Amino acid sequence: MAKLTNLYCREILDSGANPTVEVGAILDDGSTAVASVPSGSSTGSHEAKELRDLDTNRYLGMGVLKAVGNINTEIAGKLVGQQVMSVASIDKQLIDLDGTPTKSRLGANAILGVSLAMTKALAISAKQQLFRYVAS
Repeated sequence: MAKLTNLYCREILDSGANPTVEVGAILDDGSTAVASVPSGSSTGSHEAKELRDLDTNRYLGMGVLKAVGNINTEIAGKLVGQQVMSVASIDKQLIDLDGTPTKSRLGANAILGVSLAMTKALAISAKQQLFRYVAS
């Protein structure tokens, strides 16, 4: 079991030149992982909702600085310092913290970015390849 010592995020551009989040997670054993979330193109009524800034002066309103801020403040404030039992426990905390059925308050992009970075960091900590860690 590892403790999360740092969680940070920044806005980057994905392979389609769309703004997205890049999340880094550092555990107390030195395991470090970074994950980014490519922007989705699905818009179904039951889809999880990306949080976009809607500031037309930046990236035609597609910026993700609100999601970045949510990770760097609220989500990091909740998770940093905790012993991490499992990815499932992190995911449950993120879903509960968001409190909406579509992940729209914190942003599905923020929640997924944190979950991916934590999964990768925990796999590194367990000295397992990511696919083996996820399958276990």
